[in-house]
Amino acid sequence: MNAQAEALRELGASTAAAAADALAVYVGEGIAVGAPQVLDVDAHPLTGAAFPAVAVDVQYVDGVTGGNVFVMPPSGARALADAMLGQETDADAPDDAELDEMQQSAIGEAMNQMMAAAAAATSAVLGTDVDIAPPRHRRLASAADADGELELAPHVVTIPMVVAGAPCRLVQLVPNAFVVRLTRAMDERGAEIESASAEDPGATAAARATTAGERLREVGVDVWVELGRTRMPAGQLVTTPTGGVLALDRLADDPVDLYVGGLRFGRGRLVVVDGSEWALRVEELHGLPEDALAPAAIGAAPHPASPPDNHPPEGA
Repeated sequence: MNAQAEALRELGASTAAAAADALAVYVGEGIAVGAPQVLDVDAHPLTGAAFPAVAVDVQYVDGVTGGNVFVMPPSGARALADAMLGQETDADAPDDAELDEMQQSAIGEAMNQMMAAAAAATSAVLGTDVDIAPPRHRRLASAADADGELELAPHVVTIPMVVAGAPCRLVQLVPNAFVVRLTRAMDERGAEIESASAEDPGATAAARATTAGERLREVGVDVWVELGRTRMPAGQLVTTPTGGVLALDRLADDPVDLYVGGLRFGRGRLVVVDGSEWALRVEELHGLPEDALAPAAIGAAPHPASPPDNHPPEGA
């Protein structure tokens, strides 16, 4: 395996692992990730994907090209949407049944969270910030329907995944600049391992055991608390006067949701510390064992009235 192919496979593995972790919040253990494959230069980017399909893609922005595409069968998209909505999937629905408005919204949110996690993984591997445009989703009857719609790139990495029992595929469109950075980063890491080995031969195995997942622990993420939500007509919203009161879907003493990087990560109760600052007492973390919570888990949180711009849609 040459250095370029190895770098591309590492990028694909890291990105797919982060994407799977994001989706696992909703589908639990119903996710499996296959081995990344670097496609030939003349191969179609969606080689290996099953059709008809729902495809969601994001493009890299701020001076870089490329992006990520996630392809799933309509039945898989429906199962993922229903999992996010906390409802049972209609087993009698046709495989090609259209998603309703709520399911489309849920899929959009799931893909936004997944692609944000994938971009964070790419940033961690490259050692540079990678920003993405908002996800776009479309139905494809065949791979040809995507021609002219996807960002072209000289390198394509495809990773098979199973989500909620459905065969899916994560496709990375990688520009040359990323490959150069990846190869350089891997060379530098190899030099560090060799240096550590020379000083302490027993340290080599530990150095090689540093995975992309461990490096992701150092990536900064946005954390916020959501008090509640409501739905209202846009016309009513724009005519709401200053000082108006919007009723939310929770009582004052109900638990609140904790979001991390756009992902609903847990629940807890708001508390006041030092007599003036809001904080969150964490009571539940999704996807983690109960003993992972410290007895006095009180974490500072941004004020709920000022969530970041990428907070979940329909939030109040």
